[in-house]
Amino acid sequence: MLLEKIKTPGLSHLSYLIGSQGKAAVIDPRRDCEIYVERARAEGLEITHIFETHRNEDLITGSPVLAKMTGARVLHGPNPADEIVFADTAREGDAFEIGKLRISVLETPGHTDDHLAFVFHDDDYPEGPVGVFTGDALFVGDVGRTDFYPERAREVAGLLYDSLQKICALGDQTIIYPAHGAGSVCGSGMADREFSTIGHERRNNPRLQIADREEFIEAKLAEHHYQPPYFRLMERLNVEGTSPAPRILRPKRLMLSDIREIDADHVVDVRDPLAYASGHLPGSICLPVGMISAFAGWFIGEGDTIALVGSAEDQLASVMTHLVRIGLDSIVGGYVGIVPAAAQGMEIASLPMIGTSEVQDRLERKRDNWTLLDVRDLDERRSGAIEGSKHIYVGELNSRFAELDRERAYTVMCASGMRASVAAGWLQSKGFEKLDVYLGSMGAWQHAS
Repeated sequence: MLLEKIKTPGLSHLSYLIGSQGKAAVIDPRRDCEIYVERARAEGLEITHIFETHRNEDLITGSPVLAKMTGARVLHGPNPADEIVFADTAREGDAFEIGKLRISVLETPGHTDDHLAFVFHDDDYPEGPVGVFTGDALFVGDVGRTDFYPERAREVAGLLYDSLQKICALGDQTIIYPAHGAGSVCGSGMADREFSTIGHERRNNPRLQIADREEFIEAKLAEHHYQPPYFRLMERLNVEGTSPAPRILRPKRLMLSDIREIDADHVVDVRDPLAYASGHLPGSICLPVGMISAFAGWFIGEGDTIALVGSAEDQLASVMTHLVRIGLDSIVGGYVGIVPAAAQGMEIASLPMIGTSEVQDRLERKRDNWTLLDVRDLDERRSGAIEGSKHIYVGELNSRFAELDRERAYTVMCASGMRASVAAGWLQSKGFEKLDVYLGSMGAWQHAS
């Protein structure tokens, strides 16, 4: 028997390959899906089934592509937002044989209406299931968000409560295999590990500690989540199906002459924020490689052309892979070499960084025509904020930058300075000139207090 977890860095997405006696199934595959075929064939397995726990919002499914590669049958839940053109419908009570494994279906709506959990049993050990693929219903340390149907907020929170009771009834011995881990936008309180059991979660997961259905609903209604614009693109593509990922996940090399004449919708600098601050191409935005998955979908739209600027070719390849997984494929090329560009007369912009003492001085003097702009999320802001600062979440600056005065000076802050650099780079690309970043941000402020 084989059960292998396949992680997608950046998105914190977890998919699975499970097999027995020459047959295999894949749960929630990503778009660049050759990896599942390679792993299955290495184990002498044929992929016969592809199970989708739900229509993902944060990445493109690889199910239709993988089905064409293998001839496998795709199974998706009932009540989707629209017809899933590449999948058959699975319903509660359905069961599928994968060698000596049996996969049974639970309908678990709440996170989405079409959500399923897939329970697997080993026929050699019939006393209760071995594990359950919980999708985005139950995570390690958290449960799924329920904000995708705002007009039905109370109803879907109640549906998730009912679904969680159904999952917990599988027994404490059951191992859980969620679709996301810590760092995913699909939950906010996930533990920093990817292994657990229903028994452990029942005893330790804060949301599962709430026994009363109405109390659970109120707790879910009180949560605050952000929905990046690219979620709508993911939802559509995961209904219609999409093309395979590009075979070569490495951008075309751009020369300095290309950069001088580039006409891309976005020039995206993926280097470290301090490198960006020291010198970058005018008009470029700051999206460090480790933050691409979280923030590119806020600032880059479907079909927008992208030129990448990095410090190494492998870095550019990594970024292209992240972008392709969320459907941002229009990458015209990548450039390496800001210092050589400057040496050859290219105009280079910079972004000043300041420390705590300067921020304190400006606040105490009530500096004219200046604002401390906090771009953390709302929950962070509620847990502690600097008096006198203004709040706009970093992602929402994609449109809310229009609320700000270009003649005013802004110091941008977050928890450490990372997201502040993303925000300041975006504002600078929109014509804001009086900008700096509070390096260390809330962490440095609290340390100095």
